[in-house]
Amino acid sequence: MPEKYFILDTNVLLHNSEAIFSFSDNTVVLPMTVIEELDKFKKNNDELGRNSRSVIRMLDKLRAKGCLGEGVRLDSGGVLRITVDREKMNGTSLDLTIPDNNIIATAYNLHQQGKKSIFVSKDINARLKADALGIEVMDFEKERADFDQLYTGWRPLTVPGEVINGLYQDGLQQIEAEELQANEFVLLTDEANNKHTGIGRAVNAHEIIPINPAHETAYHLKPRSMEQRVALDLLMNPEIPLVSLIGQAGTGKTLLALAAGLASTIHEHRYEKMLVSRPVIPLGRDIGYLPGSKDEKMKLWMQPIFDNLSYLMGLGHHGNESETTQQLVNGLISNELIELEALTYIRGRSISRQYVIIDEAQNLTPHEVKTIISRAGEGTKMVLTGDPEQIDNPYLDASSNGLSYTVERLKGQSACGHITLTRAERSHLSALAADYL
Repeated sequence: MPEKYFILDTNVLLHNSEAIFSFSDNTVVLPMTVIEELDKFKKNNDELGRNSRSVIRMLDKLRAKGCLGEGVRLDSGGVLRITVDREKMNGTSLDLTIPDNNIIATAYNLHQQGKKSIFVSKDINARLKADALGIEVMDFEKERADFDQLYTGWRPLTVPGEVINGLYQDGLQQIEAEELQANEFVLLTDEANNKHTGIGRAVNAHEIIPINPAHETAYHLKPRSMEQRVALDLLMNPEIPLVSLIGQAGTGKTLLALAAGLASTIHEHRYEKMLVSRPVIPLGRDIGYLPGSKDEKMKLWMQPIFDNLSYLMGLGHHGNESETTQQLVNGLISNELIELEALTYIRGRSISRQYVIIDEAQNLTPHEVKTIISRAGEGTKMVLTGDPEQIDNPYLDASSNGLSYTVERLKGQSACGHITLTRAERSHLSALAADYL
């Protein structure tokens, strides 16, 4: 079998700083252009900057093993080589002043030499150009979940009526016919009467308990569907410190998370404060590029969160109090019961006894989600919400984003719970948009 040469695009290393160790006993090639591009990112204070610095430090350690230009042996059994000379593309019209094209040129020349060369990039356009030149291409898929088969967090099950009765009479019921995941919900339907139903949550592979009736509402908010009902049960349960919610626009994932956070923090005093954050991805820049002070910038970026908070305040307001809903929200923020923060400022912190909501988590890489979850200290609950079909990060998709990856990797863990919401409950118009547009 011929030796394989994997030529890595810069975005692969910025996505995963340990990518060079992911190609077994093959040769990993880094064109000099990749090193130059890493140098441009190393001063950034975001995840790209951190990954760039990590790769540069790693390469410096490998340099001690020998000449990188000639190739050094990796612990994975493969070889890493940096190509020093500028490549040429005889017979093609690619402009080699463009960094991507210069990287592709390395793969092309190896291919022309008869070597088994594979161009690895997170950039679809770069892969298309390489493929047009006859080069084998691939996305970097080490941390990837199959979104079409993603764990939903619940399943329907038809059972004898006595099983449903036993669930509510005894508080615990055996389900021998199915292998359940921990914290997975089961919608039980009587085989003789489909109107006789029950909902249980798995505590192990074959036992379920009823959902907690105390979790029927949260901060004046009542669930509108079975999916929202079980999601609220997870969100209100202090014994499940990590919850993920996936759903399209209008399914209520962010609203449910905020309602549960307010109820757990303000009414039940389980947490010292609620911390809410979102990745600043669509602008493509750090929050510092927005106008105004930090608080003014955060208000612009967190407006969807303000809208949901104002709605929740309005549920218990009824227009009779002297304070407006906006004043109530501002009061909670000024009293430090709610903190709105950019993800940039969360990294590096140790967060204890807080209810943490990370909205739009589909725009995070698996490594970024790991970094955020690892910030959780004693008594903290983390909630990740998002829609993997609405991704603004150009190098992520429905299967490779951190939210989908976390759902698939942590399913069945007793400390984790997940629900996929499919019904749009915001309004009839919102449901129409979700279904037909």
